[in-house]
Amino acid sequence: MRPRIAVEPPTISVSLMLTVALMCALALTSACTLNADHPARAFSEATGGEGLERVFWKEVKAANWVEVERALASNYAGITPNGSLDRSATLDQYRGWQLKDYTLGDLQTELNGTTIVVTYTITLNGTSNGTAGNGTAGPQPLPSAPQHMMTVWQQQKSGWVVIAHSVSQ
Repeated sequence: MRPRIAVEPPTISVSLMLTVALMCALALTSACTLNADHPARAFSEATGGEGLERVFWKEVKAANWVEVERALASNYAGITPNGSLDRSATLDQYRGWQLKDYTLGDLQTELNGTTIVVTYTITLNGTSNGTAGNGTAGPQPLPSAPQHMMTVWQQQKSGWVVIAHSVSQ
């Protein structure tokens, strides 16, 4: 007869099990932050009104007029404290700017079918070429006080375009 030797299975300590469970949980939660939201770099990457506005102003600052022109609908209508502007006048105005920086705040968006209404404040830092309202020529500072804006974006076959814009001080 052979003597029987009892072999006990190895025991895993509770602290080791907790450590492994904690490491697994941390690995899973960190995966969620790896694909965190990133700001849209182009209109095609924008997924909502805030993204569209941020890309639009980035393009104005960069003087990327091809993209700015694409963003304004052919029947664009704008209103400013100085009066109404059509698409052509708006593009001329933006082309006369040397926008150094801007800050957007208080962004609110409303989606209604194929239309997004975005309201926000903007603070501009830069200059505008041309004649100022006071009769002086040459570069004039852009208004530094926050301005209230409303933009109406409409989804069309070519993508999202601005159909209306309003500025008040």
